[in-house]
Amino acid sequence: MKFRLNRKQSQTPRELTPWEAYQSRAAQRRKQAKTPKWFRHAKRIGDKLPRLRHQRNRQLARRLTALLSGFMVVILVMVYLVSPLSHVSSVRVTGRQALSTRQVTTAVQIQRGDSIFNVLGHQRRLARQALKRNNRLKRVKISFQQPNRVRVRVVEYVTAGYVMRQGRYYEVLENGIVSHQSDAQPESGTPVYGSFKSTKTLHRVILQYAQLPAAIKRNISEIHDAPTKADPDRIHLFMNDGNEVYARIDTFATKMAYYPSIASKMKQKGVVNLEVGAYSAPFKK
Repeated sequence: MKFRLNRKQSQTPRELTPWEAYQSRAAQRRKQAKTPKWFRHAKRIGDKLPRLRHQRNRQLARRLTALLSGFMVVILVMVYLVSPLSHVSSVRVTGRQALSTRQVTTAVQIQRGDSIFNVLGHQRRLARQALKRNNRLKRVKISFQQPNRVRVRVVEYVTAGYVMRQGRYYEVLENGIVSHQSDAQPESGTPVYGSFKSTKTLHRVILQYAQLPAAIKRNISEIHDAPTKADPDRIHLFMNDGNEVYARIDTFATKMAYYPSIASKMKQKGVVNLEVGAYSAPFKK
């Protein structure tokens, strides 16, 4: 029995010759050339549209988040500015001796209820200005204990004695500044300065006195200017133990350190001379 095969089914695809492949590629190029450019670009853009939409949505979300965050920050700042936390709730002063709390706060110019931004970041400037406003202040440090509580630590210049003028005693500080306030009687434990015609000379003596040990300071009753032609810097001291001392201003603090040892060896009250060397002699009858 004979079967007749379909001619199309019996044919198998054959490979194109180089010439036929070239003709096929040329036909495809001619076909693409006839396609409008805008159609080809539109097709490429259409492929990218989903990705572009995703990127645009992400950028929009980031901008919206940044805008909302900034808005919330502004709201929080406004709430903080009108709240009590943005104002000084208390001012604590430590280390004061002669000065009152009010005098210190007036010098640093910080009061309860002031804006915290008037203090925060300005502590050093406020401390420097306080030293200029009050001569008794030696050191000032301003800090925050809690978010709105201010602490002011001060160190004062110690009283170095008194100067008598027109029957009144004016306090002298260890920095050489003479106070404008006067007292009827000086406090015990500090000397009275007398016979000083030059303010500069008095200032030199006070700076020397400030270097003395506390025990020697308490033993000095009076300090007088007693210049001579041979020694214009001579000073005369009256001690609480009954002795008298002659010394020079420039070596006063250094040589007075030997006074306790010299006085302990004296058999009777007399004069201790510290101008040149160091020696003592009893008072002449």
